[in-house]
Amino acid sequence: MPIVVRIDVELARRKMSVGEFAEKVGLTPANVSVLKNGRAKAVRFSTLEAMCRVLECQPGDLLEWVEDEE
Repeated sequence: MPIVVRIDVELARRKMSVGEFAEKVGLTPANVSVLKNGRAKAVRFSTLEAMCRVLECQPGDLLEWVEDEE
């Protein structure tokens, strides 16, 4: 998948657990795991906004486009 999700990197930088992050964002830990592991097909802007607010970062810190290797 050409979009790489970097939530785990930002959580590690802040020494924040998935459970704490999920609670602050308003998601279940299972849904955070789906996002974190790149299995999500879409992300709502309101969810992205909440994640950026909690992590005090920009959307580009959480999502990265990479060239698809074919």
